[in-house]
Amino acid sequence: MSRVQHWETVYRNKAVDQVSWFQPKAETSFRLIDSLCPDRTACIIDVGAGASVLADNLLDAGYRHLTVLDIAAPALEISQGRLGERAAQVDWRVGDVTTVALPEAAFDVWHDRAVFHFLTDEADRRRYVAQVLRAVRPGGHVIVATFGSDGPLQCSNLDVCRYAPDDLHAEFGAGFERLGHHAEMHYTPAGKCQAFVYCCCRRG
Repeated sequence: MSRVQHWETVYRNKAVDQVSWFQPKAETSFRLIDSLCPDRTACIIDVGAGASVLADNLLDAGYRHLTVLDIAAPALEISQGRLGERAAQVDWRVGDVTTVALPEAAFDVWHDRAVFHFLTDEADRRRYVAQVLRAVRPGGHVIVATFGSDGPLQCSNLDVCRYAPDDLHAEFGAGFERLGHHAEMHYTPAGKCQAFVYCCCRRG
């Protein structure tokens, strides 16, 4: 089964509030974006957003230029239905983050919660970082959240990579200035605890 087929199947067959990564509110992501880039005219992309409510939270706070990217069209359709008329305020894009065409130097903030750790192939990780370098303007911010070093070994029946903060930052390299990291214990709808690490950096 291809990557696209896998995620389309997930969103067609599971309720949004039953997937393990579900959050009723994207509190940590929103707080980090708000602290790093309080300008409400900033251009923000949420990569691998699925049906996350982060777009809702950002719109509620007055952010005006949002792009939401996911590999699975059904996930974005769920978010669009939830937002109703406000969905027109978001640029929705369907594609694989490692290959999708993104505008050059277009974004002030790149946000990814729980995509990068699915890239178990080094070549995919290199393509991902190249996309960040291409799409984020110099001086822009990058927020990437993955399973921490003591997090799960699999998610959605797929193998994942786990990261300590230093290891995650090392994947991005010298072109990014590390600003800090934040540990989070995420509780799934089934009550399981998952260790996440959010790393923040500035694009050089």
